[in-house]
Amino acid sequence: MNTKPSSNRRLLAYALVYKYRIIAAILILCCAVVAELGGPYIIKTIIDGHLSLDEGDMTPVLALLGGYLGLLVLAGAANFSQSYLLQSTSLQIIKNMRMDLMRHVQRIPIRYFDNTPIGQIVSRIANDTEAIRDLFMSFMATFIVSILQLAGIYTALFILDYRLALFCLILPPIFVLIMYVHLKYSKGYITIMRARLSDMNATINESIAVMPIVQAFRREKKTLEEFEVLNEDRYVNQVKQFRVFSLSSRNAVGTIGALVTAMVVWYFGGNALDGAIRFGVFYIFIDYLGRIFNPIIGIFDQLTNAQRAFVAADKVFGIMDMEGVEVEDASSAKRPEGAVKFDNVSFGYKDGENVLKGISFEARKGETVALVGHTGSGKSSIMNLLLGFYEPGEGAITIDGRNVANTSKQELRKHMGIVLQDPFLFAGDIKFNVSLYNERISPEQVKQALRDVGASTFVEQLPGGYDEPVVERGSTLSAGQRQLISFARALAFDPAILILDEATASIDSETEGLIQRALKVVSEGRTTFVIAHRLSTIREADQILVLHRGEIVERGNHDTLMALGGRYYKMYQLQKGERVAV
Repeated sequence: MNTKPSSNRRLLAYALVYKYRIIAAILILCCAVVAELGGPYIIKTIIDGHLSLDEGDMTPVLALLGGYLGLLVLAGAANFSQSYLLQSTSLQIIKNMRMDLMRHVQRIPIRYFDNTPIGQIVSRIANDTEAIRDLFMSFMATFIVSILQLAGIYTALFILDYRLALFCLILPPIFVLIMYVHLKYSKGYITIMRARLSDMNATINESIAVMPIVQAFRREKKTLEEFEVLNEDRYVNQVKQFRVFSLSSRNAVGTIGALVTAMVVWYFGGNALDGAIRFGVFYIFIDYLGRIFNPIIGIFDQLTNAQRAFVAADKVFGIMDMEGVEVEDASSAKRPEGAVKFDNVSFGYKDGENVLKGISFEARKGETVALVGHTGSGKSSIMNLLLGFYEPGEGAITIDGRNVANTSKQELRKHMGIVLQDPFLFAGDIKFNVSLYNERISPEQVKQALRDVGASTFVEQLPGGYDEPVVERGSTLSAGQRQLISFARALAFDPAILILDEATASIDSETEGLIQRALKVVSEGRTTFVIAHRLSTIREADQILVLHRGEIVERGNHDTLMALGGRYYKMYQLQKGERVAV
């Protein structure tokens, strides 16, 4: 049974946070409506001649005209005030919603991002919240204004002449029926349009991220064709939705309004000429009748925005309903010794398909443990479990005897450092990419970390030195340079546990030598895990684990495994280019 509140209720909950501002705007709006509707009454008084005028004395008329102008000024000021209050409140509501969504995205498990295109998530945070903004900024303001205006107009109509007012009561049911038809047929088109926009964002993000591959393999035409299919589908549904909108909004309201006005003029106009209805009453009634259609048209114009917002809200709240883990404060977390133990751990990304089977090993404080094996053997999965990105299906992982399942993720990762095969650099400068604005890391520590990994030589030769700007992903630097900065980042945080996930794969032999010398210094007293394809880089490891199809098939140091003559021996000989007997 689904106990989660509907999107409508949750949108209302966001609005109710600012209920006093909304109520104040409505009260100001009421003043604006009274002022607007009071003007025609003054004109009616003048037309019907309800003034005691001395010969040549226009003072009462001028006083009424002055009052009319005053009402116009009051209505303008009130309309501005209520509009400002509603619009600023709407912006505040969406700001809060966008921050809530962004906070929750930080809490969602990594597994979600493995199966969801980045462009779709970006679309939820940027496009969908913007669509909801239109609901609060446009539809909410228009709806409230229109309802109050209609209430005021019908009140005035009944005061003027109940027969004319009763005749005009046929309009609201007709417009409600038209709105119902409009909403019923356009919702499906809008849902498809929002889905296609999300798919297009995902396609754009993917194609830009891998543009070198797209161009290298001449996939430009195919990429355009895939995008054109999505774009065309969105265009077709958008045209259909506009067709429904055009037939049911201004067109229908305008036609019905003209017919009703003509009927009123034809039927009641003769009575006014015959004296059954005063001409001033008839004038003001026609004025108010014309005002009925403006709020109706305003509501119709915003129905599309409202539907788009409700569809977007379903997507946004769908993400916010996902189970997440709170980002806890780990400032007081103690630095661990670094003793890591895997006890009969099994894990699979999909139920029933384990990629790790009964993994057991122990890394003592200060040891270097290397993981080797063919692609897909489970090396990176072990590190993902250690970092807490996933939870093991069976078994337990402990650090200093403490089960990581009982440790907050922030506390777990605070004293871990990781260097990936494909290093990511943020937009900023080199200092920022090493310290990530951590207050505990001084500029001198940043420089020292870069010196330790051998990166200071090329950094100091850059035009800006340590302040050299870095574009997103560090595309202006070589792969080796980006990797060295990534190493410096890990070392600057002084982790108790250091993870190198094939970190030397994209580095030349000379740079690799610099890193190997630096690692001998920084790994002292620090538990280090190394995932490596280059077996020459792990000869000094205290323990080497050879994985095959999710199981540890060999373990020991380099000399022990070479003497064993098994899988590790064959891999090492193949990398050296020697013939191995199979």
